Amino acid sequence: MGFTNQDLRKAGLKVTLPRVKILELLESAEHHHMSAEDVYKALIEQGEDVGLATVYRVLTQFEQAGIVERHNFENNLSVFEIMQDEHHDHLVCDVCGKIIEFHNDVIEQEQLKVAKEHGFKLSGHSLVLYGVCDDASCRDTLAKA
Repeated sequence: MGFTNQDLRKAGLKVTLPRVKILELLESAEHHHMSAEDVYKALIEQGEDVGLATVYRVLTQFEQAGIVERHNFENNLSVFEIMQDEHHDHLVCDVCGKIIEFHNDVIEQEQLKVAKEHGFKLSGHSLVLYGVCDDASCRDTLAKA
C-alpha cells in the first residue's frame, strides 16, 4: 500500500522524523506485526534518538488516523500493523507468540451466514486462532508440558 508524507498530512498529522521512521518500520516489518517495544528497539538499533513514550504516542495517533490497526491477542501484548486493503485473520502461537495472517473465503462466507441467520448486520469481525506453530522448539515445549 505505502503511506506517504502526504497521507500523514491528510490524516492531520505533521510530518516529523519519528512519525516517518515509525511508518517506514511498520511498512517494512517482516512479519507485519510489531509491538511498541519492538518499534522502539528497532529505532534505537538504527541510532534514532526517540523515547518509548513518543513511540506509544505516534502509534496511537496512527491508529486514530486509520493508518495502523491495533491487535490485542491473549498474551496481553498490543501489536500494530499497517492497515491493509484486504481483510485477514490470525493464527497465534501460544508458545513463541508467532503471528500468521490468513484469509479463507469459506470462513468469511460462514460468518456472514451466521450473522444473517441471527438478523445481525456486521460492522466488522476479528478471528484469532490459538495453538502451537510448526517450529520444533514450540512443539517440544508443548510435548514437555
